[in-house]
Amino acid sequence: MAIDSFTLLSAFLIGIAGSVHCVGMCGGIVGAFSFAIPKQQSDTLYLLAYNLGRISSYALAGAITGVLGAYFSSSSTYGLSVLNIISAIMLILLGLYIGGWWKVLTHLERAGSVLWQYISPIGRRLIPFRSPFYAIPYGMIWGWLPCGLVYSTLSWSLASGSAYQGAMVMLSFGLGTLPAMLLLGTSASQIRPFLTKSYVRQTIALILLAYACSLLYGLVGHI
Repeated sequence: MAIDSFTLLSAFLIGIAGSVHCVGMCGGIVGAFSFAIPKQQSDTLYLLAYNLGRISSYALAGAITGVLGAYFSSSSTYGLSVLNIISAIMLILLGLYIGGWWKVLTHLERAGSVLWQYISPIGRRLIPFRSPFYAIPYGMIWGWLPCGLVYSTLSWSLASGSAYQGAMVMLSFGLGTLPAMLLLGTSASQIRPFLTKSYVRQTIALILLAYACSLLYGLVGHI
């Protein structure tokens, strides 16, 4: 698919909607992260550096999947259509996952944990931080944490058509997750109880499901 402003906005909004998952998945990480910051220093620069690294990893993963998707699309007549349908289906699975109705994406997270067990020890070598610059590679490592939310959005990069477009999709998604992740590391972390309430998660999940179904309907009708 050609990446346009609407697609990037959609990826950004999915990141915002998926922040309810980030709160549960990464909230503990951000909380522990504060203990790695030198005393008497502001958390702000370290949190920004950490998230810069995290979102950079998302963009890199998007570039890789964009290249793989472009290769598949060029080698198959219906390759791009198949990838677009897969993207819509993955978004449906994400909605079911966030709503707590079907946790099938946990199987993908378990698969990703195979790689994670090899790279996670590297992050521990970077703490405690000597400066905010140490938080950047730390964030890049944690950007590869097995996460169904990330994997679902990566399927959009797979159908993007190029490394650049795949990276832009994941960059937009990462920026969407940024507000909640920054708030979790500040005094505004009282948002966490609200975002983890079941009715909030299920409302967001229903919006994602409606959007995914409309995309899938349009794709199937086009074919």
